Amino acid sequence: MALILNIETATKNCSVSIAKDGETLEVQELNDGNYSHAEKLHEFIETVLLKAAVKFTDLDAVAVSKGPGSYTGLRIGVSAAKGLCFALEIPLISVATLESLAQSITCLEGYKVPMLDARRMEVYSAVFDCDNSSIEAVSANIVTPETYVSFLNKKTVYFLGDGAEKCKAVIQHKNAVFIDAKYPSAKEMSSISFKKFQQNNFEDVAYFEPFYLKDFVVLPPKK
Repeated sequence: MALILNIETATKNCSVSIAKDGETLEVQELNDGNYSHAEKLHEFIETVLLKAAVKFTDLDAVAVSKGPGSYTGLRIGVSAAKGLCFALEIPLISVATLESLAQSITCLEGYKVPMLDARRMEVYSAVFDCDNSSIEAVSANIVTPETYVSFLNKKTVYFLGDGAEKCKAVIQHKNAVFIDAKYPSAKEMSSISFKKFQQNNFEDVAYFEPFYLKDFVVLPPKK
C-alpha cells in the first residue's frame, strides 16, 4: 500500500490531494482568481490528511507538480514538498503539470492539447492522444491558426486549460473543441504519482528544481 500526498501549485488553482494506491481519497483546492498558495497550501495539506485520517508519518511519498507554470507558484509547491520529504525521510516524486491536466478529460479518439496561459498570445502546451500517451513534448508556442493544424487536419483536437480561452478566436478549425474551466489539479496527479512510486522514479530532494520552460523575467511595475 502506498499513501502519497500530491501538491499542485503551478497555476492559480491551489490543490492538494491524498491518494492510496493511485486512488484519490481526499482533495482540497481553491481557484479564486488569485495566487493564494502561500496562505492556503499548508492549511490544505493538513485538511486532506485530517479528512483521510492519515498522519504525516503514514505517508510513503510526496508528489509535486513540476511545471511549467507560475514561477512563484511552482517555487511554493516544490519548497513545501521538499520540506516534508526531508523531515519525514520519504521520496519526492515530480509530475508533469500538462500530463496531469490532460488526464482531466477523456476522449475516444483524437488529441488532447492541455495549455497554460503565458504572456500575450503565448501558451505552454503539449499534445497527447486519448490514451494519455505523449505525442508532442512540452513547448512554448505563439498561437496562430496554423499552430496545431497538422493535428486538426487529422482528428478532433480537445483544447483545455487556462490557455485555451484566448485561443478560441484564433483557432477556428472545424475539428477544434474547447473545454472550459479545466485547471491542473492534484486529483489527476494520483495515478501518475503512484505509477512513478512503483517504478522507484524519484527525484533528488536536495537538487530537484521545477521545470520553468522559460527563464523567469522580472517585469517593471505597472504605472
